[in-house]
Amino acid sequence: MTRRLWIAVALVAGLAFGGGLSAQQAPLKSDRGDQRIDEINLPPEVLRQEVPAGGFGRAYRQAPPLIPHRIDGYQITKDNNQCMSCHDWPQNARVGAPKVSETHYRDRDGNPIDRVAGTRWFCTSCHVPQLNARELVKNRFEDATQIR
Repeated sequence: MTRRLWIAVALVAGLAFGGGLSAQQAPLKSDRGDQRIDEINLPPEVLRQEVPAGGFGRAYRQAPPLIPHRIDGYQITKDNNQCMSCHDWPQNARVGAPKVSETHYRDRDGNPIDRVAGTRWFCTSCHVPQLNARELVKNRFEDATQIR
């Protein structure tokens, strides 16, 4: 073997064996907390907003509807929109989800199309999840029906 090859083998062996010893000595922290591996822990509570009869109120006329469930981890890219797996026709009927508005099936010129328009593809540009959480900042917001 050439000298360079021996040096490379020695470096790889040193990293493999030296790194292994360091990792074994480092304390491990588990996401399970203090529970032993053979104990059964309960799954975390799923936070879901109760949807009032008739849905959530809207802050103003033509306001986009709020999302009544968590969307953490949903993928929305130019090629894939996970929201459509439940809310696009005809899947929405199978899963009991509201169908995307007909306004979302029109191109920029208002012509009807058979798929959700690219201008309406990124749902979270307008729609936000609703969760029963405390106010971060005190406010006296009144929706359009409360203002006199």
